Amino acid sequence: MPLITKTKGGKGAMIKLLKELDKKQWTLAFISLILIIGQVWLELKMPDYMSEITILVQTEGSKMSEILINGGYMLLCALGSLLSAVIVGYIVSKISATFSMNVRKKLFNKVQELATNEIKEFSTSSLITRTTNDITQVQMLVAMGLQLMIKAPITAIWAVSKILNKSWQWSAITGVGVLILVGVITTLMIIVMPRFKIVQKLIDKVNGVTRENLTGIRVVRAFNAEAYQEEKFAEVNTKLTKQQLFNQKTFAILSPSMYLVMNFLTLGIYFVGAYLIKDAVGLEKVELFGDMVVFSSYSMQVIMSFLMLAMIFMMLPRAQVSASRINEVLDTEITIKDGKINSDKTEEIGTVEFKNVSFKYPDGEEYVLKDISFRANRGETVAFIGSTGSGKSTLINLIPRFYDVTEGEILIDGVNVKDYTQEFLHNKIGYVPQKAVIFNDTINNNIAYGDNGKGKISESKIKEAIEIAQAKEFVEKMEDKYETQMAQGGTNVSGGQKQRLSIARAIARNPEIYIFDDSFSALDYKTDSILRKELKQYTKDTTTLIVAQRIGTIMNANKILVLDEGKVVGEGTHKELLKTCEIYKQIALSQLSKEELENG
Repeated sequence: MPLITKTKGGKGAMIKLLKELDKKQWTLAFISLILIIGQVWLELKMPDYMSEITILVQTEGSKMSEILINGGYMLLCALGSLLSAVIVGYIVSKISATFSMNVRKKLFNKVQELATNEIKEFSTSSLITRTTNDITQVQMLVAMGLQLMIKAPITAIWAVSKILNKSWQWSAITGVGVLILVGVITTLMIIVMPRFKIVQKLIDKVNGVTRENLTGIRVVRAFNAEAYQEEKFAEVNTKLTKQQLFNQKTFAILSPSMYLVMNFLTLGIYFVGAYLIKDAVGLEKVELFGDMVVFSSYSMQVIMSFLMLAMIFMMLPRAQVSASRINEVLDTEITIKDGKINSDKTEEIGTVEFKNVSFKYPDGEEYVLKDISFRANRGETVAFIGSTGSGKSTLINLIPRFYDVTEGEILIDGVNVKDYTQEFLHNKIGYVPQKAVIFNDTINNNIAYGDNGKGKISESKIKEAIEIAQAKEFVEKMEDKYETQMAQGGTNVSGGQKQRLSIARAIARNPEIYIFDDSFSALDYKTDSILRKELKQYTKDTTTLIVAQRIGTIMNANKILVLDEGKVVGEGTHKELLKTCEIYKQIALSQLSKEELENG
């Protein structure tokens, strides 16, 4: 079983992800910190000038020039704060976008490295959600957090330090307001936090149903199952909507609570201030009035700081869940690891050998393949046939290490496949999967993809591969011919045409070993026959492994292995197996007449 490390605690997961920030980003974050401190200083300086103006207005003999000077200073503070905010906003956006890009790239590369059984630990829709939605949630937190999580505490502490000596009554009122807000925020966090994990899983399900519906659209329409698919989507979508509504309604309590506390705090300060001013005499009244105005302004700054923190707390739970989900993928242990051999310094070329190979899936208990042994030499064609579920495709998939053998070993060119680097191993193989894969690109680029996706295969080589694969006729009938744009999944061509393009892709890379995993099943008998003749001539010095259901496809193979329930029950040529293997004979007679078999 692949080891998937569950990151304990969203906070730890978030800190772990933040390590993806490089030195340049941390430097920019430090510059933002300096600018934010300057911004806070300017914002907290404005009430001091306001207090000075208030006192000047109420003091006889004050000069208008003094009032205008203080007003000018207030204006400069406001402009400085605005400029700082704009610069910080730009820097933070740059940091969060770069962070998102790096994490998404790392996550995508990790998924590329995962073995087939490891990918199955996550659904495809979940991996898509983690690569898109989850990273976006963390990016939003980084963008907001670098501004608000730095600014809010600095503002709160600085503002509190300025008002502590003004009046213990006003300080007590502010303290009560802060405690109420902290209580509300804590309660909401306890209620909503666990539900954000549910939301992300429900998004996975919505993506899964949507993806299933789009990929299976032809079947859905053919069986008039649109209403059924709508019901499936509606079910998961309704669950997601209800959960999101609950979360948003719960968080909706926060805003009115904030403004209620702010208004009562202002009212309380002025109420207490009225009593203090009433009992004061002379200039003390003017000073108290100025202090009350300043205190009111600073107390609002304190509350606004908690309001900013509350905004972060609203985003934090979901971002923490997202960070945990991202780290689940990043922390997955890679079970299929690279070997060290990446050169052709081997005594043999083009050989494939299975030595007592047995295999069971990581999450399975019973063996799918049991004690398989055979050898394919350079230039030979070895075929595999058997009933559905006999293990043919599984056997073929062990060669490029989509899975690793449970027991025994597989040798290519006399070297264990585990000793090769995966890149070098895969470059030896021309693999044509059971389900033809066509990319959303031109026909030329789809065939040139055989060169490790770099598309450097020459145009003449592409045309040759297409001709051998019997695809030339339909390709040249298309309006743009070789530059025809293929739809994703190749939905604008038939199944047989997709298979021929997929075969052409493998031919174009000139591998040592061809693997055809039931890759001729959608071809008509005539095309199948012509293609195999052309292919045999072209690959006469290349080892070919074929999985097939049709006897006609493999009759001329140098060696045929008959599989049944994961075991080799027959091995030999077509004519030998007709005499020695009853299972092969039954398969052959179910497809061809005795005369056809004898003449074959």
